Amino acid sequence: MIDRITIENFKSLKKVDLKLGSLNLFIGSNASGKSNFFDALRVLQGIGNGFTIYEILDGKPKSATSEVWDGIRGGSGKACFADGSGAGEIVLMAEGRLKHGTRWEFLIGFTPADGRVTRERLRADVELYDSDAVGKNLPSDPVFEVRYYEGRQGRQPHLKFERSRAVLGQFARGGNGKWKKAHAEVAGEVVTLLANTQRVDPSPVLLRGYSQAHQIQRMGEHGENFAALIRTLCADGKAKDAYLSWLRQLRPAEVDDLGTLSGAVGEPLFMLKERGKEFPAPVLSDGTLRFAAITAAFFQPDMPALMTIEEIENGIHASRVRLLVELLRSRATGGRTQVMATTHSPIVLAWLQATEYAHTFFCKREEATGESRICPLTEVPHFLEVVKRQPIADLFAEGWLESAL
Repeated sequence: MIDRITIENFKSLKKVDLKLGSLNLFIGSNASGKSNFFDALRVLQGIGNGFTIYEILDGKPKSATSEVWDGIRGGSGKACFADGSGAGEIVLMAEGRLKHGTRWEFLIGFTPADGRVTRERLRADVELYDSDAVGKNLPSDPVFEVRYYEGRQGRQPHLKFERSRAVLGQFARGGNGKWKKAHAEVAGEVVTLLANTQRVDPSPVLLRGYSQAHQIQRMGEHGENFAALIRTLCADGKAKDAYLSWLRQLRPAEVDDLGTLSGAVGEPLFMLKERGKEFPAPVLSDGTLRFAAITAAFFQPDMPALMTIEEIENGIHASRVRLLVELLRSRATGGRTQVMATTHSPIVLAWLQATEYAHTFFCKREEATGESRICPLTEVPHFLEVVKRQPIADLFAEGWLESAL
């Protein structure tokens, strides 16, 4: 889990420093910075996947070893904060704790214009490597150097790496004895954690189609192979019952059953059964398909370490929003997956517990500077006093948060 993230000079986020929890909600008007924050998480995911800076920002076609990678919105040309200063370096820092308790911290700076890493540091209880300690690393240098802290007294060796991608992934692959295997393994755990992010942004067009795969453990970011995931869930009676139970509660119309229909060569197509009649995916509404896919994402056999979902309430009937919040809460607090979601719904906020205000973040864009501010509700001036007298849903719907921040 990532329990703290710092973002500097990225898109509309000039300086953001947030402490995160298991379930994190981001609220605010359109173009307030919510999606830009999610883009920063995607940069970290690309680093975990070992892509170059250019590939992370501008995209990468499908290859023999990786799927298509969608670039960051705006690409490398729009990645830096545009305040007229000409500063071209973006800095991201994330920290958390690994499964066995090791505390880690990863920092990277890079320049989108030339796709180069400018600084990088990794700590895992102790310092593992740090580029700032080298004292040079000119932008024109073809290689990137870090000082490796090998855990003994005396002069620390310098290590050279490819400059177009993060040292982290290269360090995790090991260095033929140049650095300790145990250190490479810890770096590998951080790489895996960052890469193991799933953006859930289902496309109704894809959800309506047949899946290419027959059974899968995790669907694609846009709902690729959704029907294959449903077939996998249906093969496990316990998983199907749990998924179907939530689907029945979240859906206003009664759901008798769900499953898949088979194509010419056995490829699956999603199907709902209501009042004894089968409704294949092509006849279902966009909203029905979207909430079916999002709900299914929380029951995937291969759950990600981090899941991001924008506009979580889309496709959910207003009377079922409380159940949606309970689903998010129950799946996130289980400890397997950290959830980041955006919402425009006051009803979602109405069902939050007071303990969740610290990880509910209000986003606001300053008109004069274009800078986005992201603030936990507990740090909005007077919020904790006012919310005792007036429901949080009303404060959000009436614009009180905008005026308070």
